[in-house]
Amino acid sequence: MSETIKDIAARVKGLRILSGLSIAEVAKALNLSPSLYEQYENGQDDIPVSLINEIADYYEMDMTEILTGVSPKLRDVCMVKKGEGPRVERYDQYEFQSLAYKYAKRKIEPLLVTLKPDKNPEMVSHKGQEFNYCLEGRMKVVVGKDEYVLEPGDSLYFNSMIQHKMLPLDNKEAKFLTIILL
Repeated sequence: MSETIKDIAARVKGLRILSGLSIAEVAKALNLSPSLYEQYENGQDDIPVSLINEIADYYEMDMTEILTGVSPKLRDVCMVKKGEGPRVERYDQYEFQSLAYKYAKRKIEPLLVTLKPDKNPEMVSHKGQEFNYCLEGRMKVVVGKDEYVLEPGDSLYFNSMIQHKMLPLDNKEAKFLTIILL
């Protein structure tokens, strides 16, 4: 696992310990098995971004604090220069870059996502709604049993409680902007 994944795992574990909670208590609150939660805490498995958001909600904090170890301070305006946002990789298929990590108490989570070819990500779901806007390459978005092909300039808005995944097409990377309503 990368150092970033280990750092995030250590922060998640530290939150639990500082709160005086057991692994079983937090796992139950997050609807996970204690063994899976412990793997995440120990950095043995990459924590999905959607779960990081749930953990942040559980501890009543901003997801940025878990991702970076720094509390966002900005409340009126947040500028993130190209390449500056913290990156989180998920299972080698997706690379997420936070585009508003400095803004406190966000109501949406805008992320730049890079899809890597030759990977088949698992279906995921998370609370809220999701908007995807294709920037580069072509991609297939699977939402439940339906499939949508997006090319640059195409967008898709859907209920993210429905199992979904994104795949690059043409054996090339694809990039898209996703905005998740928190």
